[in-house]
Amino acid sequence: MTSAVFPGSFDPFTVGHRYIVERAAGRFDSLVVTVVVNPNKKGMFDVDERIALIREDCADLTNVRVDRWTGLLVDYLRQENIDTIVKGLRSGTDFDYEVPMAQMNRELADVESMFLLTDPRYAHVSSSLVKEVAKLGGDITPFLSPAIHQRLQARLAGEQRI
Repeated sequence: MTSAVFPGSFDPFTVGHRYIVERAAGRFDSLVVTVVVNPNKKGMFDVDERIALIREDCADLTNVRVDRWTGLLVDYLRQENIDTIVKGLRSGTDFDYEVPMAQMNRELADVESMFLLTDPRYAHVSSSLVKEVAKLGGDITPFLSPAIHQRLQARLAGEQRI
């Protein structure tokens, strides 16, 4: 059985992430979308919320599960007996950032990285940019599933009352 991990912070999970999940799910028997926890960062959504949102968004993909991890990703792959990391690339900048990590992961744990190019429609979409546009009142509807969009708008409305 072939398995892979698609790691990220996913704060929030965008249509670009979903596109990569769909493509990777079609190439592996099992895909684990892994919310990688950075204890030094406070996200818009906490880890449990992100996991719930991703599970809801990917419920139709029967070979996809969602998990979390704190620490070196290669340790997670060893624990789960998985040897492939899937990464989505939007541009050459992403490639330049991801290649050294892929090489380090191969050196540390004989783990391969598989790079999937995003659809050009999503090349400009990032979680950070979506949050920034939303905070400034821009329309982020095309970049998120309806459920995630609704949760993000509700979160922003709650922050504005504080």
